Amino acid sequence: MSSSNNVFNMDQLDPAIRGVLSSILTKYDGGPKTGIFTDGSCQINPGKGGWGVVQVSQDEIICEKAGFAEQTTNNRMELVAMIEGLRLLDPKVEYEIFSDSQLVVNTLNKWAQNWAKLGWKRRTGEIANIELVQEAYALFLDRPLAKVRWIKAHNGEKWNEYADTLASLYLR
Repeated sequence: MSSSNNVFNMDQLDPAIRGVLSSILTKYDGGPKTGIFTDGSCQINPGKGGWGVVQVSQDEIICEKAGFAEQTTNNRMELVAMIEGLRLLDPKVEYEIFSDSQLVVNTLNKWAQNWAKLGWKRRTGEIANIELVQEAYALFLDRPLAKVRWIKAHNGEKWNEYADTLASLYLR
């Protein structure tokens, strides 16, 4: 299961880390004010990596989660972040979920449907991270009102920057 990665206890974060997260909220103001924002990171690809998810409504945090894996890739962490974000959604609620990974957004919105029809194969070869792709797609299908949207990375969008910081907690 994807969330078997180490998960940070958000209530017990070091005050210095809380300070870094708070500084993001004062430094940035742009972007959507409601949605779920996901991000994954990897310092050395492959290597130790992290993921982060923040759910906000009217610019207020509803939920935040973060975790890490000792040996992973950036794409795996991006997929885990999306999975964790989708898990936050009630299947009957319309909501936007944002990722700065075009790979993740295109996988869910365009490619996975055809891969599923082909028996989880691509015409050009294997699907990388198939178990995570299948899990994310199943959650996506189970939440038909969810809209997965791309958001530009490192562009000053407050909640994407916040998710990026959560995804980098493993570095601290």
